[in-house]
Amino acid sequence: MTIPVKERFFEDYVAGESLSYGDYLMTEQEIIEFATRFDPQAFHIDPVAARQSSFAGLAASGWHTASASMRMLVDHFIPPKASMGSPGIDELRWLQPVRPGDRLRVRSTVVETRRSQSKPDRGIVRVRHETLNQRDEVVMTFTGMALYRCREAVAPDSR
Repeated sequence: MTIPVKERFFEDYVAGESLSYGDYLMTEQEIIEFATRFDPQAFHIDPVAARQSSFAGLAASGWHTASASMRMLVDHFIPPKASMGSPGIDELRWLQPVRPGDRLRVRSTVVETRRSQSKPDRGIVRVRHETLNQRDEVVMTFTGMALYRCREAVAPDSR
């Protein structure tokens, strides 16, 4: 029996497993509003100036792409009963510009799982996340580490 992602605990994650999910439309208005507030560079906030930039058109802030990806992770991947936060991410890369009208989704692949030796009620799940556009182009990647509660607090080797 397959356990739905949102109902999982640490023990339910298996290295090599891959899931795709989400559908997030990046609108010009949202791109400009986000960048105006958090990353006010001309190629993010001014369509005319953006045409003269190295992007040759309006491009979403990478932080906006990361925020949209995080929203999809929360909505479709992170289990609310088991999530205990994250100690961080590695290897964040923005590979392609995200444009107005792009529809984003995320593909997550479990890289490894490791039960905590010092706190046997939790484990670390390392996941490689790829954000893709509607043309299946990878626009962003990062490897995240998440702390998830274990279904059983007893370490497997102590039984």
